[in-house]
Formats: sequence, structure tokens, C-alpha cells
Amino acid sequence: MANVTSPVTGRRSALTWLVPLLVVALVVGLWWVANRDGVTAEDPAARATATAGPSGTAYPSGARTPDSGLETVAESRLPRQAKATLALIRAGGPYPYDQDDRTFQNREGILPQQKRGYYREYTVETPGSDDRGARRIVGGQGGDRYWTDDHYDSFRQIQEGQ
Repeated sequence: MANVTSPVTGRRSALTWLVPLLVVALVVGLWWVANRDGVTAEDPAARATATAGPSGTAYPSGARTPDSGLETVAESRLPRQAKATLALIRAGGPYPYDQDDRTFQNREGILPQQKRGYYREYTVETPGSDDRGARRIVGGQGGDRYWTDDHYDSFRQIQEGQ
């Protein structure tokens, strides 16, 4: 008797690899849509259309730093580690932690409400800490920057160049 493969078996073997591939593609596509960010001033494509603001900070053309209504802190009053992080942000990196320059979700709702991807977060070294510590700078696409030293429990808007 000849060894004959039925059409159903051939179809089933194609589905065994095609269905998982389609599921993976769908998951990756949904993740990408949920996590894509808008263009930021740190984005090389946006740099060509950006203008320099105070302290050399790049802001989108025609943009001004939005007033958040939060308490402010002069850049000169920040710890030296925060000033170093601001310098890295202005230079576009490289950043010491993989989590830096990633989307900040603003889940606490303390910062002004913006579209997803508007805010990016950056680690500020904490002397004596054996992990990332609690200090961060969060930057918005409009050039607004915020300081927290208590891991997002409170924020103050940074007055750059002051």
C-alpha cells in the first residue's frame, strides 16, 4: 500500500506553525500601538525642526515651556546628580539605565494630563543607594521638566537656567 498524506493532515501541519505566528504578530502589533511615542525634541528627526531654549534645551519650534501649576525649583537648587542627568537629557544620552528615556505613564496624575508618550523619565543617581533610588527627572515633549526625589509621590517643575 502506498503512503498517502491526506489533504486534511497537510492543512493541519500548516496551521500548527501559521496560527502561533499570527498570534505573535498580533500581540507584537498591539504592544507597538499601545507603546508607540510621539516625536520628542530628543528624537534626531525632530532636532532639525527644534529651536534652542534656555540653557541650550531643545524645544519644538515655536513651543514654550508649559506652566504646570506645580511648585517650582530652580535648576541651580537641584543636587549635582540631577544637574548631570539634565546634561545627559540635553545631549540625548547615553543614559546609564535601560529604563531611562522611556515613556512615563503619569499614573499618579500629579503632572498635567497629556497624551500617552508625552512624558519620558530619567534616573537621577542617589548616593549610597544600591539600586536606582527614588530620584527622577520627568521631561515632557513641550520642554517641561519635573523633579521628584520621592519616587513620584510629588513633583516640582524645574526652572531651567535659573
